[in-house]
Amino acid sequence: MAAFSLNFAGLAEYVPVFEHGLALTAVTAAIVTLGGVALGIAGGVIRYAGPGESLPRKLLYGFWTCYVEAIRNTPFIIQLFFIFFGFPQLGLQLSANVAAVAALILNLGAYVTEIVRSGLGTTPKGQWEACRVLGLSRAQAYVRVVNPPALARVYPALVSQCVLVMLGSAVISQISVEDLTYAANWVQSLTFLSFECYLVATILYLALAVVMRRLMLFAGRFLFRGGV
Repeated sequence: MAAFSLNFAGLAEYVPVFEHGLALTAVTAAIVTLGGVALGIAGGVIRYAGPGESLPRKLLYGFWTCYVEAIRNTPFIIQLFFIFFGFPQLGLQLSANVAAVAALILNLGAYVTEIVRSGLGTTPKGQWEACRVLGLSRAQAYVRVVNPPALARVYPALVSQCVLVMLGSAVISQISVEDLTYAANWVQSLTFLSFECYLVATILYLALAVVMRRLMLFAGRFLFRGGV
């Protein structure tokens, strides 16, 4: 059996490639987290509020329910390919980066919708009664009274889902987005140092996940005043 030795020196000249891939992955994760959480909070309120009596609310509730079920029951790579390769046939041409961000936001938004809905579902009835006594509208009740504690209760789950989506973003390299996985694949194709390339990518993804989780938990402690 031939002796095996690591050759990280062979990757030295490709450090900028890995740095670019890591930066793009981090920026994408930040944009997707903000967009997906915002979308999911809106969706969680819609799903929790139910279809109501008016036709617009019924249509909105039905649309959002279909969206959530479609996203949660199909592979992310199919969603990505549908947006990047399918939308141009409808006349909507998106760059690889834009298509990737859109797909990731839609994916995260669907999962956050259900997380937020479950958090709102644990809201004590006394909070709603207090809002009515204070004369708050339903929108004011959500923003000022109901949403903050509900989000605090599910915030750890939100953080975990955001990190999972960041790690799952490795798939976007399949449409030539130059993220960290793309960088590892490209360098490996030039150097044939497969073990070294993917070990570096693994360590960088691990570091990014740890940093992202800690930053989000720190932000949560600030936003919810120690409730996370």
